[in-house]
This record gives sequence, structure tokens and C-alpha cells, in this order.
Amino acid sequence: MKIGVLALQGDFDAHRKRLEELGAEVVLVKKPEQLDEIEGLVIPGGESGTFLKLLGEAGFEKLKQFVGVKPTFGTCAGAILLANEVENPKQTGLGALDIRIRRNAYGRQIDSSIRQGKLIDGKSDESPIEMVFIRAPRIERVGPDVEVIATEGSDPVAVRQGRVMAATFHPELSDDTRVHQAFLKLIGNPRLVDETLGLFSGKSSLSAELKRERRRKDKW
Repeated sequence: MKIGVLALQGDFDAHRKRLEELGAEVVLVKKPEQLDEIEGLVIPGGESGTFLKLLGEAGFEKLKQFVGVKPTFGTCAGAILLANEVENPKQTGLGALDIRIRRNAYGRQIDSSIRQGKLIDGKSDESPIEMVFIRAPRIERVGPDVEVIATEGSDPVAVRQGRVMAATFHPELSDDTRVHQAFLKLIGNPRLVDETLGLFSGKSSLSAELKRERRRKDKW
């Protein structure tokens, strides 16, 4: 299983390390044609306007096609790119998530913080999780087909719609691996695309399965 991390700018290397720790084979995506090689993609934090400039028109259209058919996970700036409505200022997005998101809603770099939030599995099950916020956006509206999978206070901070996930915080900067595990679980189990519950349920064995798969390949 090859997972791509968009490596044009931002904290892509932290995502690479986390995914490799969980057993994934990672491709650092720097050219549009590399999207054809992967089964899922992480769009990291950074600066969303800079991402748009670096992608260019052709790269943006290729990325838009990808997120329409394959699992994609965006953090911070990546979440902004995936939204269908962006404020402060208004900005073109990929339209993969029916959310309205406001850039820099938590303040400037100096206002970055580590907070305690909650992962949500199902309608009532919740568990604490450390969240790192850096110039974070805020999700101000969630569409009817969007599932909230994590909150901080009363704010939704991680969401999912079908095969697309987004988080306004940086799960790659904490020791907790559950958010990335959930994304790998989404890639490895296509049935979850049409389900609204269970992304964090149970003790996912996907990362162990990926490691076994890589060991088998290494033997050959």
C-alpha cells in the first residue's frame, strides 16, 4: 500500500515519519503524475495560498480529480484546501468537504497552543487526545453529510465525508497515532467510505498488517 504526502511545502516530513512508523510505504509527491502511483494522500500543513501557487492550474486539477475518487487527509492548510467554502479571505478550494472554514481563526504563530480535545467514535463514545494548533483554521459550518470525528471544546476540529478526512490541528506533531491510524483504516477498508461510525472503534490491526505486507515484499 503506497500512501502519498504532498511535499511542496509545509510539515510533510513529519507525516512521512508517522506513516512509516505505522507500516505504510510513503511517496513524497512533488509532481502531478505521482498521484497515479498512490492509494491515498495526505495534504500537510503549511500555507494554503502557497500550495495553490505551487500546484498551478494543471496540478490543482489533477489533485481535484484525485480527491474525488481516492482517500485524502488534510491537516491545517490541507483542511483549508479540501473545504468547499473558505473565509478570511475567500479562496478557491478542492470542494471535497462540505464545510466552511476560516483561516487563522486561532490567531498568529505566537498564539499556537497544545490543547486537550476528544476523539468521537459513534454517537456517544469519546476519548481524550492531545491536539497541537499552529495558526489553525476553524470549521464554522458542517454540512449534513459530514461526520465530526474530533472536537476541542464546542468546535469540530476533525471531520470526515466519505473517503476524505480533515483536521484543523497537527496530529503528526503529537505522540498519539490514532488519527493517522484511522486514515490508514479508511484506505484499507473501502466499506468505511459509506459508513458513518466506527472509524476509531476497536484496536485497529491495519498498521500491523501493513508491516507484515512490507516484510513479505522484502523477503522477495
